[in-house]
Amino acid sequence: MDYLKYWTPVAVLAASIAGLVAGGDWVWVGIGTFPVLALLDTIVGADYSQRRMSNGTLANLPIWICSIGPLLQFFVLAWAVTAHDLSGWQMAGAVMGVAWMGVVPLVPASHELYHMRGPLPRFVGHYVQLCYLDCTRDIGHVINHHIDVATEEDGDTAKRGMGLYAFTWGSLIHSTVFAQKMEGLALRKKGLSAWNIRHRGYRALLALAVFHVAIFAVGGWVAVGLAFAAQVVARLWVESFNYFQHYGLIRLKGAPIGRRHVWNHLGWFSRTVAFEITNHADHHLNSYQVFHKLTPHREGILMPSVFVCFLAALIPPVWHELIIKPALKRWDTEYATPEERARAARQNAAAGWPDWQNDTGIEIGKAATVGI
Repeated sequence: MDYLKYWTPVAVLAASIAGLVAGGDWVWVGIGTFPVLALLDTIVGADYSQRRMSNGTLANLPIWICSIGPLLQFFVLAWAVTAHDLSGWQMAGAVMGVAWMGVVPLVPASHELYHMRGPLPRFVGHYVQLCYLDCTRDIGHVINHHIDVATEEDGDTAKRGMGLYAFTWGSLIHSTVFAQKMEGLALRKKGLSAWNIRHRGYRALLALAVFHVAIFAVGGWVAVGLAFAAQVVARLWVESFNYFQHYGLIRLKGAPIGRRHVWNHLGWFSRTVAFEITNHADHHLNSYQVFHKLTPHREGILMPSVFVCFLAALIPPVWHELIIKPALKRWDTEYATPEERARAARQNAAAGWPDWQNDTGIEIGKAATVGI
């Protein structure tokens, strides 16, 4: 049964592609899965079960489909432009649906591939990221995020008080610049120029050019424009989703990484549709651990559905007051070390937030060793 759960994102992807093939207002099916998933994830609730899957080939089959499928969907979009007389409204729906599939399920599926040790899955994991204009994203993810998670050096960890919109643009710039800088440093260590032809950035640009030439061959300039729009929207979505899994958490540079240093979203659909990327505390302790062997962190602070968190963050007061402040208050007082609490207090003050560490009746440090 556990194997079948991870065919849920395959079904979502198939529905999105079928909507493009059908044409008309059916092209909205893809983006329409977002509110449906948000509702179902909230109704079904948290899932703390440990997966029992021993066949790696069967487990990884939906990973491969959900990595390659969203890239192929761009060509279905290009075909739909010529096959259907799409209105502006319908083009907008098609772009949103293709962009959404370029985030979920593509991001967690490609993430799983480029964390594998084999050259083929890592190659595919790199280049399917064309769907959101970032074939070098894995560089920042592995070298910056996994090493610096929850520290001030981590571009994927939003400081307290920061809104979704400011974070998204800042994260986009940081991840792009960091990846190119690290690639240049790696080339220098080999005695080459930082902008030697072996720089992965050149290959990323070449892949993007080839991709859009192919899109043009199928659907012309209109298809190219819609595809690029979908890539831009997907990229902004990709950056924004880090906001919810790391917001406000604090770790001192060089300190051990614990399960408490990431937020988990353990809804049934959050886990299955995102291939456990929302159950990623264990992933930060062992980045080579396969998705279906990650253990849900029962002792952690339960967060709402990741879909609900995204919708809430679109309205910053809702996100701050109803979701993240109560969670961070518990984190500061129950999970943080004294050093982390001191830094948290400074961030809270800078954000204009209450000094809840000194509230009457607060029992500091009740669970400070959890997840270390």
